[in-house]
Amino acid sequence: MTQHTISTAHLSIERIQEIISNQLTLSLSDEATEKIIRCREYIDNRMAASTDPVYGINTGFGSLCDVKINNADLEQLQKNLVMSHACGTGEEVPHSIIKIMLLLKVQSLSYGHSGVQLQTVQRLIDFYNNDIFPVIYTKGSLGASGDLSPLAHLCLPLIGMGEVDYKGKRISGAELLKKLSWEEIHLQSKEGLALLNGTQFMSAYAVYCLIQSKRISAQSDFIAAISLDAFDGRLDAFNELIHIVRPHTGQLTTAKHMLEHLEGSEIAKQKKVQVQDPYSFRCIPQVHGASKDTISHVRHVVTTEINSVTDNPNVFPDEDLIISGGNFHGQPLALVMDFLAIALAELANISERRTYQLISGQRGLPAFLVENPGLNSGFMIPQYTAASIVSENKQLCTPASVDSIVSSNGQEDHVSMGANAATKLLRVVENVDRVFAIELMNAAQALEFRRPLRSSPSIEKYISEYRKVVSRNTEDRYLSADIQNSLEFIRA
Repeated sequence: MTQHTISTAHLSIERIQEIISNQLTLSLSDEATEKIIRCREYIDNRMAASTDPVYGINTGFGSLCDVKINNADLEQLQKNLVMSHACGTGEEVPHSIIKIMLLLKVQSLSYGHSGVQLQTVQRLIDFYNNDIFPVIYTKGSLGASGDLSPLAHLCLPLIGMGEVDYKGKRISGAELLKKLSWEEIHLQSKEGLALLNGTQFMSAYAVYCLIQSKRISAQSDFIAAISLDAFDGRLDAFNELIHIVRPHTGQLTTAKHMLEHLEGSEIAKQKKVQVQDPYSFRCIPQVHGASKDTISHVRHVVTTEINSVTDNPNVFPDEDLIISGGNFHGQPLALVMDFLAIALAELANISERRTYQLISGQRGLPAFLVENPGLNSGFMIPQYTAASIVSENKQLCTPASVDSIVSSNGQEDHVSMGANAATKLLRVVENVDRVFAIELMNAAQALEFRRPLRSSPSIEKYISEYRKVVSRNTEDRYLSADIQNSLEFIRA
């Protein structure tokens, strides 16, 4: 199967990952096509039969909502909307996020409550299928009237404006249309607003970070198991009985994972001198488990969002209604993205503490995990690096969603700041990987000092693969390259 059919059927995070990973192309189902056409025809008939003002269709926008626009100017109104709202600045949005934005925008428009033309949706699908990436900037959305600025940049090439990355080159929207012999989309009433109102910028970041969170959560357990064995830690804290009497789902799952990862370890089986381990080892189920439960909650909220209509106004042909509301407001996403950032940052926080324990010269391990410490600094400074990243994460975890700034002359007087929550969440995700890379580097080094005892078969196999990209450290060397290689290893 090389194609995914856009329909009203439930779209899951897992399905999006499958679509992206397998490079499936998109197409519209007959049902979605019919709904899009029917809704557009309803608006056209409604406008032909009445001159009453309807927000976003024949009026201005935001605080200009009471300004009536002549029917002859409606196409120019929508074009002006897209042009004037493309005010993004800052870093460019990664292609991986833009790909998801396109998918989610098509999905939302396919429900037949937005009033767009079929050809507009089809052109967005063409962008997706041909790996055409509109140039979008990270800064400019308040996450309330939808992601106005980034979605404007996403849609500029529809009207032959803006810029795109196509086949490795940066070209203008006009050049793209010429190169592919495509006609400019002539936006009809309501279309510009349907394209710009929506939460697809925030949602795309949330989906991408959730996909990464699944991997991060699994790796946090596995790398922690390596560190535990390298530290000669005890398994008592993972006994099922402890967790049955405090049965948080994530906690139970993490404890089970730890025992599975360490099954068959000679190090784990040997008699221990210490009665208990520090919290960063002993409380792995409680800390990692809480993050797992948070990820699960965020996944539920985001899944609801990506299966929703989030533009404004919403069109209901069966009920003969066009209703202006606030489905574009990003509060549901803003709150959970802030929550997810905190949950992921905690995985890095406890990871750095395990790294610190490993280099501290305890449990028969040499100080800083190097032979001849003093002459060699060993792994002293990578812990500094991890600590600085963890500190940055704490700063990034200040919630964006508690802020609001009045906009549009007071008409839009409460905003979610969900776009800021989204972009800083991605930074946290990337930082967590870096901290894990440093823990893995330390844990693998510490295991060398447990020889000839072996860890579990699964860990030994993993370390064997890891040693192909990062060798054992026997004396001081350039460690930045080792960290980068570790980072690429865990992301692979």
